[in-house]
Amino acid sequence: MARPHLRLASEAPVLRSARPIIEMKGVSKTYRTRDGDVPSLKPIDFTITEGEFLVIVGPSGCGKSTLLKMVAGLLRPSTGEIRVEGRTIVKPHSDVGVVFQQPLLLPWRSVLANVMMPVEVKGLDKAHFGKRALDLLDMAGLADFAHKYPWQLSGGMQQRASICRALVHDPKIVLMDEPFGALDAMTREKMNVELQRIQRATGKTVLFITHSIPEAVFLADRVLVMSERPGTIAGVYEVDLDHPRTLDVMADPRFVALTQKIRQHFYAHGGID
Repeated sequence: MARPHLRLASEAPVLRSARPIIEMKGVSKTYRTRDGDVPSLKPIDFTITEGEFLVIVGPSGCGKSTLLKMVAGLLRPSTGEIRVEGRTIVKPHSDVGVVFQQPLLLPWRSVLANVMMPVEVKGLDKAHFGKRALDLLDMAGLADFAHKYPWQLSGGMQQRASICRALVHDPKIVLMDEPFGALDAMTREKMNVELQRIQRATGKTVLFITHSIPEAVFLADRVLVMSERPGTIAGVYEVDLDHPRTLDVMADPRFVALTQKIRQHFYAHGGID
């Protein structure tokens, strides 16, 4: 097989397509417990387009993570349908890579071996995807650490490795559940810049969950605001800021105005944790 080409940050930026890649139609979720039904999500209708960076922000317990798990096929919706590239999702599928709040790297495996785990689990061609893994590590600034162990890396570097792991099998979609929540403020800002660069370089569709309104606006093409539980779509905001974005954009009046608008939305509807 030919070596997979990873678009470099210096190349032309990836253009968003109008083609829907994730479609949610009447999607809701209710958990059944001994004490009765617990509604988590009200019916949601929404579409995410190919190459889009969509960020979901909302109060704790509003169903953000539940929605992400349903897109991954880890949970079945109680009502409605989720389609990825036209296929109804009823079980875990290979079109997604997932990044969690903690890197969850195995300490006895090298960084490269950790990145290669999805390849091993899915029984993919190790030679082909091994080259892709090295390309990803190089793009993430980790080429010199491929044979190091997780405990030899900083927290931010470990999370970059986990992003490479999510991308190695070339999924259509990357799902990220509060991936930088455990990092200190300065490292988190650096990771936001790095993630934006990686997403623009690879053209992946990203669904990202956060509690941070500035983080949401910095990263997103669109910000989806959810209500308190049972969650539903309370608002959708287009982010009209050019790419690539540096931390200086946070001083841009458009950035300030949008973060204030979203923050005021939460003050009016019960706040955000």
